[in-house]
Amino acid sequence: MHPDTTSSRAPLRRDPRWRLGLVAAVATLLGVSGASAQTPAVTATTSPIAGVDATLVNDIVIGSRILAEFGVLDGFGHVSARHPTNPNRFLMARSLAPALVTADDIMEFDLDGNAIDARGRAVFLERFIHGEIYRARPDVMSVVHTHSPGVIPFSVSKVPLQAMYHNPAFLAAGVPIFDIRTEFGATDMLVRNAAIGKALARSLGDKTVVLMRGHGDVTVGPTVKAAVFRAYYTDVNARLQAQAIALGGEPTYLTAEEGAKADATNLVVIDRIWNLWSMKITGASK
Repeated sequence: MHPDTTSSRAPLRRDPRWRLGLVAAVATLLGVSGASAQTPAVTATTSPIAGVDATLVNDIVIGSRILAEFGVLDGFGHVSARHPTNPNRFLMARSLAPALVTADDIMEFDLDGNAIDARGRAVFLERFIHGEIYRARPDVMSVVHTHSPGVIPFSVSKVPLQAMYHNPAFLAAGVPIFDIRTEFGATDMLVRNAAIGKALARSLGDKTVVLMRGHGDVTVGPTVKAAVFRAYYTDVNARLQAQAIALGGEPTYLTAEEGAKADATNLVVIDRIWNLWSMKITGASK
């Protein structure tokens, strides 16, 4: 390259207008406008679902992004909430990676997994996890399904997942394992219909967590915040338990009574951790 060519371009590159022009040119080549190329806001002031407060929709969005940020979710998995005024409906994003979910992606479903207003949007194949748990558990107001790396070993081994410390105290009540092969034989491991969803809900029973053999887990709670909290700390507990077992000897786990007391406290102070997580995701304190 001729030396004069380099020197003549240097001042242009220092001009911020050159960068803006380059961004616009790339956007044009990709066929997107400047507005659509911008990252959508994480939270919204209005709800895309009639009769549902934006706060609940935002909790689903933030919860999805929190779990993606911490590696509990990757491109798969989902967070849902029961409709606040119609217990036979639930809210969940369209089929989309959790880290990309916005308020406009939240859809309404009936308990059979039918979208109320699909408008051509793709839906999650495993939405039956959510519908059947809401049908079986009137007390559940939120469901999270993850492929948490930490819990997978416990879903396929004979070592039960047990509560290591106070944050995942809910595990002290017991953690059942759902093995899809028991009732349905060889499958692709996915909860792709209502029959499998019902079987999963039966395995969950009255617990807050169920592991899915060779697949992941499901956590439930009285709020989105609680279900997300449990999904995160289930993964943390699994990793810590594996470390404790590797040290040798039998770890000392929380008893059921200790777990119940600690879990009740955690639900009271959950906003402390939720607000911190939200600030990390949205960039704004609450």
